[in-house]
Amino acid sequence: MQEFGGTVAAMPSSIDRTTTWPFENAVPAEFSYARDAHPTGVEAEEALGALDGGRALLFPSGMGAVTNVLLTLLRPGAAVAVAEGSYYGTSLLCRRLEQWGVRLLEFDQTGPPPPDADLIWLEAPSNPLLTMPDFEAAVAHPAPVVCDATVASPVFVRPLELGCDVALHSATKVLSGHDDTLAGSVCVRDDGLFTRLREMRGLTGIVASADTAWLLLRGLKTLHVRIERQTGTARTLAERLGAHPSVAKVRYPGFSYLLSFELHGEEAALSVERSLRTIMNATSLGGTVSKLEGRHRREGDRCPPGLLRLSVGLEDVDVLWADLEQALAHA
Repeated sequence: MQEFGGTVAAMPSSIDRTTTWPFENAVPAEFSYARDAHPTGVEAEEALGALDGGRALLFPSGMGAVTNVLLTLLRPGAAVAVAEGSYYGTSLLCRRLEQWGVRLLEFDQTGPPPPDADLIWLEAPSNPLLTMPDFEAAVAHPAPVVCDATVASPVFVRPLELGCDVALHSATKVLSGHDDTLAGSVCVRDDGLFTRLREMRGLTGIVASADTAWLLLRGLKTLHVRIERQTGTARTLAERLGAHPSVAKVRYPGFSYLLSFELHGEEAALSVERSLRTIMNATSLGGTVSKLEGRHRREGDRCPPGLLRLSVGLEDVDVLWADLEQALAHA
């Protein structure tokens, strides 16, 4: 696991919104049509590749990246083993693909994957249950391994260095960091896999705009300093929540900006949501503004009824604690 550090990214260049470029001597040059590549997107991909230690591709959302990977690596009849308690959208998409013969196998990622899996999908840590994968057991399996490291970010976990084949991020979250950008990224080291993923992206049109790429580059410039502050605050809040009498359980992996805590039932969780004054009662995570939401309403029985997910922003830790404390008084 990485710790804080790294250089500050260079200021992003100007946005190039061109969609078509002239051929050179009747031959397409590096840039010919924006659905294949464009300068601002390539600049963002180079920055993402440097963070994750491979070759990166940019997408217009995290689920766009997920879709591209699944369409590239799966085939009819294949089984994809997805970590239990991970982002529910990934499992929902896999279930939609069952009509084309794909099989979904959910498994406990703290142990080995199912032996009959054709693709293994980890999440580091899982969102919102915040378990960490057994990377050694996963990469010992013969199937390709994808790791969604959205919550950890490359600051803490670099999946390719741990033996995974694909590192994936919803760059909408902490990589962009300002709640104004939808983006996703995939990073690999294998040149053949990179080519297949890029070809699928072009065929499906799951392509990020130049504006998206520029906003992501802007966010990457402050990634390390943001996540250092957010992590320090999250650690303090996890400790205080763990000592609060209304809190039944705290889930925090010890790093990053995301934590979950459980109250005694869904009504108690709803009361906290309704009582917030500073923390935003909203979805998503990784931004500069702290957000809290109950996940049971979205995820159903796969999520405990009293679970609240808290994404810690850049506010003062004592201001956030004061808000949580007064809200918990209503639980």
